[in-house]
Amino acid sequence: MHYPPEGEYIEAKTSMDLYIYYRVASSDAPQLQTRAEAMQQSLSREYGIVSRLKRRPAETDGMQTWMEVYLSVPADFEAVLERAVTDTQLNALIHGPRHTEHFVDVSSCA
Repeated sequence: MHYPPEGEYIEAKTSMDLYIYYRVASSDAPQLQTRAEAMQQSLSREYGIVSRLKRRPAETDGMQTWMEVYLSVPADFEAVLERAVTDTQLNALIHGPRHTEHFVDVSSCA
């Protein structure tokens, strides 16, 4: 089996998905939902991507875990997303860092 050098597994033709999770105070959840949904709708229209907003069903100590999902994003999308997060002031409602995970389809890794 051939493995490409580390960091070279992503090619332009590979479909990249982003999963971004973070914590938000339950009291801030309605405002975060409004901002995040507006941001995702704008990004979906402009870049033709599919996005989702999710949260864990339970909360702990007044905090909820939320996740933004972006499917088949273009190569420069993370920078675009960071500007959108800044423009919508989403980080003002988030406690701690936004954690970003990158996933590709299994067939892309073969």
